Amino acid sequence: MAAAETPIAAPELPSKDDTKDELAALDALEKEASEFNKDAEIDRILKAFRLDAYAVLNLQPGVPDTQIKIQFRKLSLLIHPDKTSNPSAPTAFDRLKKAQTELMDPKQRTHLDECISDARMLLIRERKLTTDSPEVKEPNAEFLGAWRKKTVEVLVDAEARRRKQLKAQMQEEGREQRKVDEEVEQRKRRREHEVKWEESREGRIGSWRDFNKGKVGGKVEGGKGEGEGRNKKKLKVLG
Repeated sequence: MAAAETPIAAPELPSKDDTKDELAALDALEKEASEFNKDAEIDRILKAFRLDAYAVLNLQPGVPDTQIKIQFRKLSLLIHPDKTSNPSAPTAFDRLKKAQTELMDPKQRTHLDECISDARMLLIRERKLTTDSPEVKEPNAEFLGAWRKKTVEVLVDAEARRRKQLKAQMQEEGREQRKVDEEVEQRKRRREHEVKWEESREGRIGSWRDFNKGKVGGKVEGGKGEGEGRNKKKLKVLG
């Protein structure tokens, strides 16, 4: 006769305390993973070439405006200073916002697109390729990396020219402003002189009158004395 099979005991259900501990552990792991992702994204943004707004937002050139908005919202929610304790979050968020603003501005985006296109053409010329070359039509990782490097060079050069032009413009504006200030100062001095001249008018008139009175009196008295002197000189002793 076969031995009776021992019944398998049902697994014990976890207690409420065990369940809470497990959930807390899972939450901690998720939080840790989330913080790691935030820190990694902040680090990526800070290392991205800031003159290339596409690189800051981790986007490819030519994407539509809707994609720019979606990407900015996704990343801004991830690294927002209110969502992480990372001390570099404010700086990263500011760069992210600046990049989004530049790409949404038609003039600034056109300038960036032109620099990227110029970098591609320079690279093609340096390598003696054509736009129909296979590595240009279907660029590999090496070509894309060289293109990004050349883009940095073009953007740096463009920024240097922009700053030089801005400096020259500010110097010219400074010269114009100094010229205007000098003209204003000259008019001010002229007005002050006219006011002082007008204030001293009565004194000048009085002095002139007194001078004329003295002059007239001197002439009369002087004339009489001189006449008598001449008459006396003309007299001769007779005999």
